[in-house]
Amino acid sequence: MATQFATMASTGRTETVTTVTGGGGVRLHVVEAGNPRGRPIVFIHGFSQSWLAWSRQMTSDLGSDYRLVAMDLRGHGLSEKPAEVEAYSDSKLWADDVDAVIRGLNLDRPALCGWSYGSLAILDYVRHYGEASLGGIVVVDGLTRLGSNEAMAVISPEVRSLVPGFFASDAQDSVGSLESLVRLCFAREPAADELYMMLGYNVSVPPGVRQALFSRAFDNDDVMASIRKPVLILHGAEDAVVDPGVVEQHKAAMPHAQVQLMQHDGHAPFWDDAPAFNQRLRAFCQSL
Repeated sequence: MATQFATMASTGRTETVTTVTGGGGVRLHVVEAGNPRGRPIVFIHGFSQSWLAWSRQMTSDLGSDYRLVAMDLRGHGLSEKPAEVEAYSDSKLWADDVDAVIRGLNLDRPALCGWSYGSLAILDYVRHYGEASLGGIVVVDGLTRLGSNEAMAVISPEVRSLVPGFFASDAQDSVGSLESLVRLCFAREPAADELYMMLGYNVSVPPGVRQALFSRAFDNDDVMASIRKPVLILHGAEDAVVDPGVVEQHKAAMPHAQVQLMQHDGHAPFWDDAPAFNQRLRAFCQSL
């Protein structure tokens, strides 16, 4: 596995940009910030997003104590974007990607923090690699199932109505659906420059990749039932993308998990109220 390093300045902090070779040889873009001697936290973004979704964590005071790592999932951001559906359908490839980041950066017992679709990548990892190398797991407004009526039932009708546009090859249809999705993620709309930055990295994901992600089908209840490491479930109480009621399903599968609803926050509580989110994440990681 080849890893290349470069440094860049961003918002007054030094970040390390790394290329890691993941499952099937796919090149993954990874950004690192914070305390290189601190406990690692690996941030895994959601559907059609990028590592930039975690900007309010990567540039926060979490960096004083923690080694902060944010990856672009395959097909997203600056990671490689294979055109073949098979590059996204095999859960082992997603597991290999997470493992490649952990091993490639020599991360010691990291906490994996997955948002929305990113939670699926964590469960892919646990399915194929187990949990022994992890310190803990954070599920943020997470999904754990795909490809069934039960899985779709937790996704809001507003988002389901946008799905055809996610796969559209017509730019206007695609951009319109993605802009609506971005706006649905927040209880408090981001500033215009933030909103269009988010739209930009959403649009950079090819429609075929988005369709391949939605084409996966599985139920992870068996994996969640096997988890014994500490788990924190954070969910925005005003989530307009994934029904907050899904937390009951997660808790039933992982009875030992801590559950914290973030009042007045939407699908992206780490952005809606970054200070409160960061405080809760810090407290969890301190307990590991």
